[in-house]
Amino acid sequence: MSNAAGGRLPHAPYEPTPRHPVIHEMRARTVLNRVAPPMPFRWSANPYRGCVHACAYCYARPSHIAFAMDGGADFERHVFVKVNAPAVLRDELRRPSWRREAVHIGTIVDPYQPVEGRYRITRGLLQALAATRTPATLITKNSLVQRDVDVLRELHARAGCAVCVSVTSLDAALLRRLEPGTPPPLRRLETVRRLVEAGIPAGVMVMPLLPGITDDADSLAALAAAARACGACFFMAGALRLGPNFEPWFSPFLRSERPDLLPLYRRLYPTGYAPRPYVERLHATVASLRADFGLPAAPPPLLPAREPAQLALAW
Repeated sequence: MSNAAGGRLPHAPYEPTPRHPVIHEMRARTVLNRVAPPMPFRWSANPYRGCVHACAYCYARPSHIAFAMDGGADFERHVFVKVNAPAVLRDELRRPSWRREAVHIGTIVDPYQPVEGRYRITRGLLQALAATRTPATLITKNSLVQRDVDVLRELHARAGCAVCVSVTSLDAALLRRLEPGTPPPLRRLETVRRLVEAGIPAGVMVMPLLPGITDDADSLAALAAAARACGACFFMAGALRLGPNFEPWFSPFLRSERPDLLPLYRRLYPTGYAPRPYVERLHATVASLRADFGLPAAPPPLLPAREPAQLALAW
């Protein structure tokens, strides 16, 4: 598979992430997290810590340091489950001070990684949001989200919701190296199609784009065409963020898979963020593709918060 840098990923043997991680059940004191600028949203909720998707570029890897673990193998093999998260969130959303602002789920690790099939914590969070008429956005790579179409429909009817399905390439072999625990890209696109057919605003989130690996124009054009074909409601894209606490776990991937790109990454990421000229070129390319394929840049606006009596009248 060629890319913008003219190199190829070596055909190394695929080493899947263990399907049975070590599970640590924990009880959360709070679930709602206030998010500081420059993030474009104010509230998040995350049911899990650690993730078997094992994405090489995952910015959440340093979070495992709080559990006296590393962000490498420990992050992929030790998953912490907030078993009481739905009950805690329901109490938080019922506070008189809560203004029913949008809550974003999946900002740290994937809320639909395989452990969700057993614990159903994310489903419980969605039910709490629907019950309190609180809009929400989900971010996931996993097709398991289709299981919760019924709750997502209820949430969308009461307050509004959107599902962002992350797909950064159509090259399944490449993604097996970058994201060894995730479903293949075509399955994720099929998930978008099924959610949209069920009446749920869903789209493709092409984030993060990796310089020299997934950011070439041809790959992005193929993704935009695929997003259009599956009926995606939006097409979002953004550059890789590479903070200093995260770099120790990403550099080994580059040294193994693309050592020729190490100088490029050192030049692009002296501060953890891609330089403005690169980001502007990327945004221009994506904006042109959106125009070509008729794809919106973001999910449709969530319904404004209204009082229960007003909602009852609207129904």
